Amino acid sequence: MNYRSIFNLLGILLSLFSISFLVPLSITLVYEEKGAEIFLYSFLFLFFLGGGTWLLSRQENITLNISDGFIVTTLFWVVLAFAGSIPFYFFGLGFNAALFESVSGITTTGATTMIGLDEMPKSILIYRQLLQWMGGMGLIVLAVAVMPALGIGGGQLYKMELPGSHGNQKLTPRIADSAQALWKIYVGLTIACAILYSFSGMGFFDAIAHSLSTVAGGGFSTHDDSIGFFNSGYVESICIIFMLLSAASFAVHYAAIFGGKPLKYFYDPEFRFFLSVVTIIIIISIFVLYVNNSYAVFYTAISAAIFHTVSIVTTSGFTTENFSLWPGFLPYLLLVGAFMGACSQSVGGGIKAWRVLIMINQAYKEILKTIHPNAVLTSKIGTKVIDAKIAEKVWGFFSIYVFIFMFLLMAMLGTGLDFESAFSAVGACLNNLGPGLGEVADNYSSVTEFGKLILCFAMILGRLEIFTLLVLFTPAFWRR
Repeated sequence: MNYRSIFNLLGILLSLFSISFLVPLSITLVYEEKGAEIFLYSFLFLFFLGGGTWLLSRQENITLNISDGFIVTTLFWVVLAFAGSIPFYFFGLGFNAALFESVSGITTTGATTMIGLDEMPKSILIYRQLLQWMGGMGLIVLAVAVMPALGIGGGQLYKMELPGSHGNQKLTPRIADSAQALWKIYVGLTIACAILYSFSGMGFFDAIAHSLSTVAGGGFSTHDDSIGFFNSGYVESICIIFMLLSAASFAVHYAAIFGGKPLKYFYDPEFRFFLSVVTIIIIISIFVLYVNNSYAVFYTAISAAIFHTVSIVTTSGFTTENFSLWPGFLPYLLLVGAFMGACSQSVGGGIKAWRVLIMINQAYKEILKTIHPNAVLTSKIGTKVIDAKIAEKVWGFFSIYVFIFMFLLMAMLGTGLDFESAFSAVGACLNNLGPGLGEVADNYSSVTEFGKLILCFAMILGRLEIFTLLVLFTPAFWRR
């Protein structure tokens, strides 16, 4: 295990991350707000700490192996979570609350302990949005794009970091080109979202801020009422479009944009399955809201059902109202939808649609084998045959996921939360969703200090898709 190369890369990542403090620092100067020294000192401290670490551990032609990739990826989220909490702490949040806010931001979860966002300085608001935007695609993918120039190979790191990748396929022959392509798409979507938000009536600051969190699939807002603050169908429509785009696989985006295959969105079996699930939940939600006369105007029920279904299932977490007050089983239906989450290789959380699709196909295959024991059957997604080893890995992942969920649920119940709140809090954090039910429907300020640490662990687990983190706790890993 090459510890020198690990510290070298962490130094690079920390220095890149420190640059993010310059944006809120500029905001304090433009709007003449207090807090400039917090962002200035934080920038200087992290920049020189990262730069010094990089210089002290610098060497030529470093190649990361798979073990190094696991360690760097995990340390990336943990170290930057603590680094990102510095401004929150000096703005008055307690240590655990500051860490919770930072972890929630950088993992694009969107859960918050902060109340009174409308009165808060714009600098800290834009900083929260930036955390989500950087965490959405991952600073590691950005670092991979520049690592060859620094003499570091980043292939294993790219495989560890690419969100939801089931095949770890490279979009291009060179890893650096793949990382650059991802960021071009990501930045392009952000710019397009910001422009459309501006045209919809949002102010310039809100348009920029919300585009950062929308494209990241994050859910942080600059207002306590989230997207509902704007009370605009145009804003909600734009938000829906970009939440869906962010939930789609970036491999599909690449094929459509750089490969000249715009119809890929319609032909991709995973994205079609994802849209089918979203559509079914929307139809059920509209029906239940209509039957229960939840809205005086039927159009309002349709609008609310579409927006919240897309927001929750994509694990974005924006709201226009408190959906936890919806009648019957609807709040739980939306939460269950978030367990599936977005597509593979997207910025969204959850188990991922491709895993759910594989499990459904495998279950159907087993039913057919029960009826026809001698039949030779294969599982397919579209025209691609699913290897038995991949199906085995998917079921293994799901088993670990359920075990971890139950363990975290017991831990949260032990902190004093009621079952509804504990269940939804763990589900929302493990799936990187954000809003929950019960006591955590609006925010997580009522969660105990220890409970916040448990949920921080859940958010990082969800962002790393469990195995990347849990593998570090196995003795076999350290004997490699």
